[in-house]
Amino acid sequence: MPKIKESFYILYRKIVACCNSALYILCSFLPIQKDKIAICTFEGRTGFGCNPRYIVEELHKRNDTYRFYWFVNDMDKIFPSYIRKVKNNAWNRARHLSTAKIWIDNYRKPYGTRKRKGQFYFQTWHGSIGFKSIGLWRGSAFSRMAYLVSKNDSDMIDYVTIDSEWCREMFPKGLVYEGEFLKTGAPRCDVLYGDRKKARIEFRKRFSLHEQDHVVMFAPTFREGKKDGVRQVFSEEWTIDFERMLRNLEKRFGGTWYLCIRVHPQLACQFQQDFKTASLADRMMDVSQDDNLYELLAAVDAFITDYSSAAMDAGFTHMPVFIYADDIEQYVRDRGSSLWNFSSEFGVPVPNNKVMTPGIHTVLPYSVARNNEELEQNILSFDQETYHSGLLEFERAVGLVFDGQASRRVADKIEKCIND
Repeated sequence: MPKIKESFYILYRKIVACCNSALYILCSFLPIQKDKIAICTFEGRTGFGCNPRYIVEELHKRNDTYRFYWFVNDMDKIFPSYIRKVKNNAWNRARHLSTAKIWIDNYRKPYGTRKRKGQFYFQTWHGSIGFKSIGLWRGSAFSRMAYLVSKNDSDMIDYVTIDSEWCREMFPKGLVYEGEFLKTGAPRCDVLYGDRKKARIEFRKRFSLHEQDHVVMFAPTFREGKKDGVRQVFSEEWTIDFERMLRNLEKRFGGTWYLCIRVHPQLACQFQQDFKTASLADRMMDVSQDDNLYELLAAVDAFITDYSSAAMDAGFTHMPVFIYADDIEQYVRDRGSSLWNFSSEFGVPVPNNKVMTPGIHTVLPYSVARNNEELEQNILSFDQETYHSGLLEFERAVGLVFDGQASRRVADKIEKCIND
């Protein structure tokens, strides 16, 4: 019965896709505008953030005559004055994507989207080196519908930006993509490179903290499953003891510590979880509705997650990063596989999955805890020198590019496409 329902769902999606394609065919009679750039992030759920933000800022800095059209679901999202907000609906997508010379996205285009000859699609994706298997690496957990959407999107892509050799090995099957990669670095990480003092000061002013106060970010990722072939996204109930965690951070690193919570963009719009306790009410901040994670990440002093690839980005700054994953076995089963070979034993090094990244030989540079007792041990035993050397070896092994110049490199390529 579920297979029959899934087949009907796929048929329905194909009918909708045909209707969408008809709109693109109609708009194909309109001329492509050389100075027009169309952007979207997370299917329109978020605003001015992630990799596209920093590319657009760099392009505008170079040439203020470029016209940027950004698709959003919520028209109350705030953008710079030089960006035109566009309601993310089928007609607007067809009209503006059909006439834009450049497309920039960090997610998948809707099924049925059509690109014309003479247009260029830059896919920046929303993660690079990470934990979660994606695409074909998920095996049977990767639904037929997900494959069709991914294939439709990837067949249109001209360039995928990456930050490492790790991505070059993992992305072909992960993104169902056989085209060209641009090893530019991740534009969203440019803000993490070098001096982060300005971001730290602005964050502390926003939340009325003292300059010497410390902040840890907790950024769990989402869980997902299928019902009758339809993808569903949800959050787990957190078991992490925030009060105990902050107490241990203060014991190990000194000073006063505060916690900011950031859930994944897939969940942020409906995030309702009551995570505050009376004893920590004045020490916890929810930043889930902020469109840009990386300005926040540049301001914090430590990072904790379960499986978010933002852990890797935070680690590039060499701030302490801790993994709290209380459902590893279940999560790997639900995803279909993992990019890392997690051990059932506490404190054992976690090597990369050689099936997915055969040319990479490294271990996870962060400690992994399955419960609050293990997290406490990892925090209290944290050694900066050992951590630093482990990160340097990891960055060498994955062939990382992190130098604050990624946005410039991507903008160079975009301008070449515009002018050729």
